[in-house]
Amino acid sequence: MDIGGDVLENKKSEIIGEKEPKSCACDKTKEAKDKKISELEILKQSVEEQKNLAQNYYDQLIRLKADFENYRRRSEKEKNDYLDWGKEKILIKQIYINDVLQQALKSATTASNVESLVVGLEMISKEFVKMLKEEGVDEVQCEKFDPSVCEALDYVESSEEDGTILEVYQNGYKMNGKLVRPAKVKVAKNNKGVTG
Repeated sequence: MDIGGDVLENKKSEIIGEKEPKSCACDKTKEAKDKKISELEILKQSVEEQKNLAQNYYDQLIRLKADFENYRRRSEKEKNDYLDWGKEKILIKQIYINDVLQQALKSATTASNVESLVVGLEMISKEFVKMLKEEGVDEVQCEKFDPSVCEALDYVESSEEDGTILEVYQNGYKMNGKLVRPAKVKVAKNNKGVTG
C-alpha cells in the first residue's frame, strides 16, 4: 500500500480543483430516486394543467350551448313577430277592401239600377288588384298554354291554333316571380290536317 501516493494524489486534485467525488451505490440510488420524483412532479403538474384546460374548454362549451339556445329562441320569436307583422299589414289592406265592399252592399240595397252595382264591384276589384300588386303579386298572363304556369282542365277541339287558351276558369298568380297558383284553363286542340 502506498499511502503517500494516495495523499499526494488527493492534494493534487484539490489544487487543480478536480476533487473526485467519492460515490457509493446508495448515492446513485438516491440521485435516481430524486430524478424520478422530479419527473413525476413535472408529469403531475402537466396533468393538472391539462385538466384545467379541459375544464375551461368544457365551461366554454356549456356557455356556447346556452348562448346558442338563447339565440335560437330569440330568432324564432323574431321570425314569428315578422310573420305576424306581415299578416297584420295585409289584413289592414283587406279590412280597407272589406269597408269598400260594405259600402257597395249598402248602395246595392238602395240602388235602382244595375250599373251602380257594377261600378261598386269594379271599385272593389281595382282595390284588391292594387293591394296584390303592392305585395308583389301579379296575375299570370297566358295566351298560349304553358304547363309551367297553366293547368289544363279541358281540351276542346277548335279551329283555333293548337295550344291556344280558349277560357280561363281561374286566374294564376306569381309572387315576386315565383308561381303561387297556376291558371286553370280550357285549351284548344286543333285537328285540322290530321287524318284519322
